[in-house]
Amino acid sequence: MNAKNAASVAIFLGLIVILGVFAWYWMGGPMYRPGGLHASALLEPPPQPAGGDYWVMAPNVRLYHYADGSGPDVLVVHGGPGYPIHKPPAGLRALDSQYRFEYYDQRGCGKSSRPVDRLGSGNFYQNMQALDAALGLGAQVSDIERIRRILHDDKLILLGHSFGGFLAAMYAAEFPEHVKGLILVAPATVLVMPQKAGGLFEEVRASLPAGKRAAFGAFLNQYLDFHHVFDMSEAELAAMNVEFARYYETAAAAHGMTLPSMADTQDAGGWMVQAMYLSMGRWHDYREALRKVTAPVLVIHGARDLQTEAESRAYAQCFPHARFVVIPDAGHFPFAGQPDEFAAAAGQFLRELNGTTL
Repeated sequence: MNAKNAASVAIFLGLIVILGVFAWYWMGGPMYRPGGLHASALLEPPPQPAGGDYWVMAPNVRLYHYADGSGPDVLVVHGGPGYPIHKPPAGLRALDSQYRFEYYDQRGCGKSSRPVDRLGSGNFYQNMQALDAALGLGAQVSDIERIRRILHDDKLILLGHSFGGFLAAMYAAEFPEHVKGLILVAPATVLVMPQKAGGLFEEVRASLPAGKRAAFGAFLNQYLDFHHVFDMSEAELAAMNVEFARYYETAAAAHGMTLPSMADTQDAGGWMVQAMYLSMGRWHDYREALRKVTAPVLVIHGARDLQTEAESRAYAQCFPHARFVVIPDAGHFPFAGQPDEFAAAAGQFLRELNGTTL
């Protein structure tokens, strides 16, 4: 090979490397960025059936819902992703004489529609796009906006737990003009990725008995294997999410946490969980998007939670008008573990919110 040909090959290989790095960087970034949904004509919900247990989001998507209490609406956004709240927790039942709590199963879990069973394309990026459109963060945030319109509330009060806290925060970033107040309970530590401390999975691993850590590591290798995820079905992925819940329950017990059963549910989401992860990508920083939310915010942290106080406090630091409350002896589910203390904190915030003062 002469010098000219060698130089051409070197340039060609260099371009391949550059394009490969660019593709990895681009594909690893977030598919969802707050601020892009306002112009969508698809936010208007279809006509709703009279009565019934379902809200219609689109011709092929219905969300199961139920309500408890009477008074101003509070939309409850459950966590997981993909673990619906089957009945009102004690900490909210204590407030249901003053507020109407609206519960719903997010699309892709519980009794709501699961629009994806298998993805048939052999093109990885096309599958990513299809999954994000059907079940990703943009779809979930759009559903909250449709619910707001169905409820005929100009401004929503949202109570989000765990990943639902993150989802409620993303709605507020997307539609700040339609948020009256936010209660974020143990909001998921996914505002910034990658996480310096390893996030939830490392927190679970560190809290497991030594004899279970190797099995958990093997499970994570399969659970986070996005190279082969599109070979799986909704039922297979839902089963894996239930298995993760079992590990979480074991880790939580080591911290003396009280929590409702997660692992026995048959309602766990499958593809919706992977859709959320793919929507966020391997890197993002959503903190700046929250700074334009001027509504009052309450962030509640349980002192026994696996996630640290600093991780929960990171949310409060993003909002201009936020307060932070720590509930002693509570874990990741303070409305179940310490319902009286939770009701006192949430009730005070809601009273002040509806009295127009924080």
